[in-house]
Amino acid sequence: MSELAVLKVREEVLQAMYWMRAEGIADEPSARNLSSFLAMPPDSLSAYLDRFVAEGHLEETATGFRLTETGTVAGKRSFADEFSDMTNSGHGECGADCTFCNSDPNAAASCLEQNGQHVHQH
Repeated sequence: MSELAVLKVREEVLQAMYWMRAEGIADEPSARNLSSFLAMPPDSLSAYLDRFVAEGHLEETATGFRLTETGTVAGKRSFADEFSDMTNSGHGECGADCTFCNSDPNAAASCLEQNGQHVHQH
């Protein structure tokens, strides 16, 4: 497996697991669940998952895999970067002068994660 492929798959796995947990779909998805979600053959994905466990991004559990703190931070950052256009404030929410929402995609993702919606009282 090439290092470029590892980086790409790591980003996809961590992002997917972060989203699945945030949406209440799965806290500890199995390799089969992740394989279906990512449209990747289970045998191919297993080698990557083992590597991500060894790197400290995931923990293997009795039912599947769980994000570590390191994996959560990376997944959150990846999710925020990937969907920043969709998670920026919308019409009627924060204005262009709101530094919390507009300066950092991680802050916007954190707000969405904590509040479910992004509306500030200014």
